[in-house]
Amino acid sequence: MTLALACLALLIEAVAGYPQAVVARIGHPVTWIGALISRAEAAWNEGHLSFARARMRGILALATVLLVTGSAALLVTHGLSLVLPTFAALVVEAILASTLLAGRSLDDHVTDVAEALESRGLKGGREAVARIVGRDPETLDEAGVSRAAIESLAENFSDGVVAPLLWLIVGGLPGCALYKAVNTADSMIGHRSERYLAFGWAAAKLDDLVNLPASRLSALWLVAAARVTPGADWRRAALSALTDAPRHRSPNAGWPEAAMAGALGLALAGPRSYAGKRVDDAWMGDGRRDATAADIHRALRLYRMAYVLQAATVGVLALIAALILM
Repeated sequence: MTLALACLALLIEAVAGYPQAVVARIGHPVTWIGALISRAEAAWNEGHLSFARARMRGILALATVLLVTGSAALLVTHGLSLVLPTFAALVVEAILASTLLAGRSLDDHVTDVAEALESRGLKGGREAVARIVGRDPETLDEAGVSRAAIESLAENFSDGVVAPLLWLIVGGLPGCALYKAVNTADSMIGHRSERYLAFGWAAAKLDDLVNLPASRLSALWLVAAARVTPGADWRRAALSALTDAPRHRSPNAGWPEAAMAGALGLALAGPRSYAGKRVDDAWMGDGRRDATAADIHRALRLYRMAYVLQAATVGVLALIAALILM
């Protein structure tokens, strides 16, 4: 059943996304989770605490967020099964699950960067890329803006598409909601700053763990996509993922970034600046660093092919499961 749910959720998200009119009226599930995390952090993350006590409070805060999120998702799933016929409940649950996938919005945001570079130059590109990455936009030239957009596309393919879909298949709507809670907590409090180093420790560690399978799987999808995408090099993508990803400062982000870099003949990641601080990271891929808006479009074509291959595979598996259960 979860395979059918995942297949339907993917289709709904690809076609409809999450309409801005709905966001304006009721917000988004991720913003609801974020509000809960903010409340927990404001209440429990006191500056005078020792490292050990702050870390324990962070663990309790994360556990509370997961308990509330998981319970709400379970109640919704159970409630739908009680009041609706099986197929109708599946459709409604798929609509809800589709809000936790970010394939269409990711495509839109990265496309905006390429179009801004092409129509408004470097200033427009910096403004557009600042909406999707945390690094200092004023330090980026055209190549830096282009690489940042492509890196974000690769990393968020894993975090925003492959991982929630995988946990949707594993645990249904509750599994997907719990993943988004962990991922949102990591993005909000899982930093290495003085304020969050202890309090966000649990969120960062758990996010690394739950993203581990999806990061490798996303690299596999990108390699497969490179095999059937004109101008992409699947062998170089596979080699880059295997050799460069382990050198990335993140245990997961390097896999899709390295695969994307190898497929496109680029070098991604490398030294970057966040809030005025330089982060020295290894380069992913051994290609050229002077990326352009045209390379963003190439990356988008590869991403879309990987998305389609993933959706087709889930669809075939769902069909096989249905035939077995008949």
